[in-house]
Amino acid sequence: MPEGSGPLPVPHALDPLRAGELILLRRRAGDSALLRLEPGPRSVEGKGVVDLTPLVGADPGSPFDWAGTRYRVLRPNLSDLIAHLRRRAQIVTPKDAQQLLLLGGVGPGAKVLEAGAGSGALTMVLAFAVGPTGRVISYDRRPDFLEVARRNLAAAGLEDRVEFRLRDLGAEGIEERGASSLVLDVAEPWTVLPSARDALVAGGSVATYTPTYNQLERTVRELRALGFEEVRSIELLERSLHVGEGGTRPEFEMLGHTGFLTGARWMGGPW
Repeated sequence: MPEGSGPLPVPHALDPLRAGELILLRRRAGDSALLRLEPGPRSVEGKGVVDLTPLVGADPGSPFDWAGTRYRVLRPNLSDLIAHLRRRAQIVTPKDAQQLLLLGGVGPGAKVLEAGAGSGALTMVLAFAVGPTGRVISYDRRPDFLEVARRNLAAAGLEDRVEFRLRDLGAEGIEERGASSLVLDVAEPWTVLPSARDALVAGGSVATYTPTYNQLERTVRELRALGFEEVRSIELLERSLHVGEGGTRPEFEMLGHTGFLTGARWMGGPW
């Protein structure tokens, strides 16, 4: 992903393209480039040199010819940002990430704590969901993962919504207070949960991602022991459909198990 130069106010979908914002040059699925719209020629890794000057002030959807190929210029959506993310660690898949938003009660204006920044894919989804008035505080115990995540969020223009902190929440606990959501993608989420009660507001939610049954069982056991309510665990399986005239059927391959998702709420203590 391209390096960011700071966030811009969120444009209306029909506004002309502005210098400094992110754009997507798209020819077809899997053949696109995510770039910062800046006048003048520039080198694009693996694609050559491009001059985006004519696109400043152009309408989204305008055609653009580059190296003998016609592209359409678009404002990128969240799927585009994730597709162009530079990966250092395995990411939470979009099918799971969107459900974690619901389980974690994440929405516009929320204050969200995240443990396990990784490459920043889930951080990006959280930052997108909280909007310009929300805040995401993302923790990781590995400085190299934090740096990759920080660069990816800057490239997506969402760095103003996220604060990255080097901290092992399992060993050191959560020092932050007044959070509405806690999202955990760590190997031992049960070690973080005791301090979650002080970090969350009454009615705040926890959402966890655990790849194995043993992790899931121990996480749910700890949630119940600590007095969390509305504990719910699910798994999502994704299967595409082959749609043809008179011959629609499920695809033979599917995106099966990736992780177990658990949500719970902290109501402030015993009734």
